[in-house]
Amino acid sequence: QVQLVESGGGLVQPGAALRLACRMTGETYNIGNMGWFRQAPGKQREFVAVMSVIRDRTDYLPSVKGRFTASRDNANNLLYLQMNSLKPNDTAVYYCVARDGVLIDPPTTEDAYDYWGQGTQVTVSS
Repeated sequence: QVQLVESGGGLVQPGAALRLACRMTGETYNIGNMGWFRQAPGKQREFVAVMSVIRDRTDYLPSVKGRFTASRDNANNLLYLQMNSLKPNDTAVYYCVARDGVLIDPPTTEDAYDYWGQGTQVTVSS
């Protein structure tokens, strides 16, 4: 089993930046894909950024590409999401996700992921 714990959410003004962190513990040796999803009020959950351990590539939701950057610290089992130029429609609960095994092309559907964090609230408002 793998446990994921997010941190770093909060309330910020439009145009501000936030960095989310996710600590992965447990049987992380089998994790092959990981990333971030979000769910805004009244909307379906959507992927934000997903990556594969065997390919130096991260796929981003088009509306965040160029503003958000996902990265990982393998030595410390940490995953990050740097969010710049935040907009009100970025307001959502953000979830860290991971899955056992690896797909070269990281999946963008929520049912592909085995492990989910509890979520952290990001609110962008003036």
